[in-house]
Amino acid sequence: MAKTYQHYYVPEQSPWPIVGAVALFLLAFGAGHFVNEVTRNKEGHGEYMLLAGVALLLFMLVGWFRNVIDESMGGLYSEQMDRSFRQGMSWFIFSEVMFFFAFFGALFYARMIAMPWLDGESNNAMTAEILWPDFSAHWPMTKTPGGIETNAMPWQGLPLYNTLILLTSSVTLQFAHVALEQGKRLQLRLMLLLTILLGASFLALQAYEYMHAYQELNLRLDSGIYGNTFFLLTGFHGLHVTLGAIFLTVIWLRIMLKNHFTAHNHFAFQAAAWYWHFVDVVWLCLFVFVYVL
Repeated sequence: MAKTYQHYYVPEQSPWPIVGAVALFLLAFGAGHFVNEVTRNKEGHGEYMLLAGVALLLFMLVGWFRNVIDESMGGLYSEQMDRSFRQGMSWFIFSEVMFFFAFFGALFYARMIAMPWLDGESNNAMTAEILWPDFSAHWPMTKTPGGIETNAMPWQGLPLYNTLILLTSSVTLQFAHVALEQGKRLQLRLMLLLTILLGASFLALQAYEYMHAYQELNLRLDSGIYGNTFFLLTGFHGLHVTLGAIFLTVIWLRIMLKNHFTAHNHFAFQAAAWYWHFVDVVWLCLFVFVYVL
């Protein structure tokens, strides 16, 4: 009996990879020049290059994803192609896990290794005396060697509310997923919209938290290792929540305007859901290690 092989769709030559490469070059080059111009208080073109990179990247994303959606809805993809998409999304999320692992590793190193050494632990008594004789190892470090004093961000209040909001959004997204599999389109639209609104609420509260940190706690990006790790971890997480909210918004618009996705063909929805649950798990780790502990 002869074997039957599934076809594997190979798209035509696409301009989007080179457009994306140019966009990323403009982003990196523009961001570097912009930061240099701000720190040296001089005028330049870095800001315009950065904005051009952002605009070109958005243009690339819209065009490329539009092509992929058209190909998918046109029935050009097979089960083998679906597995390729799943593997690609899995590796992408794994790379994001490693990205945050590096920042959590920096936080762990500062708290558990560097600070005890600066306090003279183990055989570092002379190191402590020479580098920072008045240093006392405690976290968060609210006073830097340069004399900058700040206050720690408590876990009660906005951080706790944001945690509850993100946990709730994972629940509503799961309800939307179940509704999609059961063919309940109205519940799907409402639960997905509620998830997006909860994500937007999280971002709004985080922006308010940053204003509170800068204006009332004197907690800034340059406030020593505590300020560095706090803003880098929470800021990059906020960026990922923004990206996840954009994913979900595009999915919701496809459902509302085009009635896309069925119970058996909805990997784009699943990919967005995987990413959203990932940022929720990251926030739980962040809430525990950055805020509570």
